[in-house]
Amino acid sequence: MTNMMDFYYEKRKFVFKRIYESSNIEKGVIVILMACFTGIMAQVVIPLYWSPVPITGQTFAVLVSGLILGRKLGPLSQLLYIIIGVLGVPWFADMSSGLNIFLGSTGGYMIGFVFASIFIGYISEKYSKSRNIKKMLIVMLIANYICITLPGLFVLAIWYYLTVGNLPDIGTLLIIGFIPFIAGDMVKIIGASFFSKILLPK
Repeated sequence: MTNMMDFYYEKRKFVFKRIYESSNIEKGVIVILMACFTGIMAQVVIPLYWSPVPITGQTFAVLVSGLILGRKLGPLSQLLYIIIGVLGVPWFADMSSGLNIFLGSTGGYMIGFVFASIFIGYISEKYSKSRNIKKMLIVMLIANYICITLPGLFVLAIWYYLTVGNLPDIGTLLIIGFIPFIAGDMVKIIGASFFSKILLPK
C-alpha cells in the first residue's frame, strides 16, 4: 500500500510539473482542451422557468481550470471559451452561441469565469498549503460567490432593466440569479475541492 501511495504522489507531482514546463504548443493544446471541457459541462443544463439563467455544470470546469492550469493558462482557457462561443461555436449553455448570449442575462457570470480562474490559479500556485480540502473549500467559495456571482448579478440587473424597463429589487434579483443555484454551486465547489486533493501536489 505504501509503495502504491508513493507511486501516486510521484505521478501527481510529475503531471503537475509537466503542465507548467510544457512547450507553448502543448500549453495551447491544454488551454483548448480545457475550453472544450467547459463547453461540454455547459451542456449539463437544468432550466428554471422563472429565471433567464439556467443551472449548468460549467462552473465546475471553471473552478478546475484554475487548479489545473494556474493563474495564467486557466483564465486564458475561459477567455477562449467565451471568444469562440461568441464567434458562433454552439457550446454556451443549451448549445447556444453568439454575441447576443454574451451580452444577455448570463454575460456577467461568463466574465466572472475568467476572474475566478485567475483567483484560484493564483492561490493554488502561490500557497501550496491551500491545496488541502478545507482551505481549498474556502478558496472555491470566494471564487464562486465573489468572482462569479457578483458580476453575474450586476449584469443580470442591467439586463433586467433593459428588457423589463425597471431595475429589479434585491429579492427578485436573488430569486432569479442566486438562490436557486446555491445547492448546485455547493456540489460543484465541494467536488472541485476534492479534485484539488486528488490532483495537486502538496
